[in-house]
Amino acid sequence: MADVFKALADETRRTILDELAERDGQSLFELCARLNARHGISSSRQAISQHLAVLEDADLVESHREGRTKVHTLRTAPLRTIVERWPITD
Repeated sequence: MADVFKALADETRRTILDELAERDGQSLFELCARLNARHGISSSRQAISQHLAVLEDADLVESHREGRTKVHTLRTAPLRTIVERWPITD
């Protein structure tokens, strides 16, 4: 669970998750373009790739190859684990 909190601690990584939640199945190139156009995040592809690696280590993002392109998808299971640990009560 510590990996999840570490991953979520960074604003750029949270924005990457927001983008994947809105439009799942994006390549690194697509993510970089959307982060720049929509959020003014002009990090290099290498920097975004490193952020994605942290998100993958936390199991929040999954990737697979489609030809030569690596496609990234959102995984919400680790977030459910947090909610189940500390349930929301009214």
